[in-house]
Amino acid sequence: MAAAVESGGQAVLMAPTEILARQHYATISKFAASAGLRVEVLTGRTKGKEREAISERIASGEAQIVIGTHALFQDTVNYRNLMLAVVDEQHRFGVHQRLRLTAKGISPHMLVMTATPIPRTLVLAAFGDMDVSKLTEKPAGRKPIQTVTVPSERTGEIVERLRAAVADGKKAYWICPLVEESDVSELMSAEERFAVLEKAIGAPIGLVHGRMSGPEKDAAMLAFKNGETRLLVATTVVEVGVDVPDATIMVIEHAERFGLAQLHQLRGRVGRGDEASSCILLYKGPLGETGKARLSILRDSEDGFLIAEEDLKLRGEGELLGTRQSGTPGFRIASLEAHADLLEIARKDASYLLDRDPDLMSPRGEAVRTLLYLHRRDEAIRFLRAG
Repeated sequence: MAAAVESGGQAVLMAPTEILARQHYATISKFAASAGLRVEVLTGRTKGKEREAISERIASGEAQIVIGTHALFQDTVNYRNLMLAVVDEQHRFGVHQRLRLTAKGISPHMLVMTATPIPRTLVLAAFGDMDVSKLTEKPAGRKPIQTVTVPSERTGEIVERLRAAVADGKKAYWICPLVEESDVSELMSAEERFAVLEKAIGAPIGLVHGRMSGPEKDAAMLAFKNGETRLLVATTVVEVGVDVPDATIMVIEHAERFGLAQLHQLRGRVGRGDEASSCILLYKGPLGETGKARLSILRDSEDGFLIAEEDLKLRGEGELLGTRQSGTPGFRIASLEAHADLLEIARKDASYLLDRDPDLMSPRGEAVRTLLYLHRRDEAIRFLRAG
């Protein structure tokens, strides 16, 4: 991002949540200040005069690095010279949203980051025009996270162990699927669980969910980070980017209700320091085949790529040349698990053709055009640049 600014351009970093965007801003603005770079933060919470002033600084180029949420690609925001767009937690944004961000500049460079990647086999096909870097090892000093599955009948036992751990000075998350109780489902809501745990733990605990206002969320997160509360009851708003290195216990209630990628992301909130961490997946039986498979994959592996491959087998992979992000693809004969090697050959062949004949004017190029047209994929060309 600094290199883009030094070349006379602007860089943006887009994150899916307000909490994460502000966290990035706090980290990056320290580096930027010492290098003399102007950093702005723009989120849905920025309103009125302040928003206008920031928008003006972005349009004039005075703001060199802009960090924010979906607010970054709204129609009212214009950039002077956007050179680099970085998307953090790419799996949380739709194809159209990524397209709208890159449309803010004249073909800016794009970097997308995620810990729950699209499976390797798909990276080949979907991102033929994207270089892929994999960081396969954990940062130095981090220990593996011990993951266990526990039926919900034993919740009382878990609460008891949690009480001892909190009294011992440890920090823990308790994740719930809902904000408030509903008549329709028997899932435990965050507010209800908070009330139960507050009585049981006998120490101050925090609550964070999506319906709270930005400042309320920030206050609850800060209290947890500073150790004023040692247990944080939350919904999936803490799924990405919440960094509390001394949190070592993660309890996920109704784990069978979450997707694999989401469970992997939630588990990634612990094990960020040098202490051994554990993740407890509470499930309500009896589990279906898919639920069982999901939980056992998660119990056995911490490799985001492997988890993504397994998720693909359980769920199907969306449209490569389109905007649907899940479900089985429109292949008539091919199956990605069985024919991954053919994908690689096809990709090499496609890039060879584009090198030799970028406008598809040769006899073979014409044939490819016809094929794209017959398979109604002529629209695809627009989506390939979306990341």
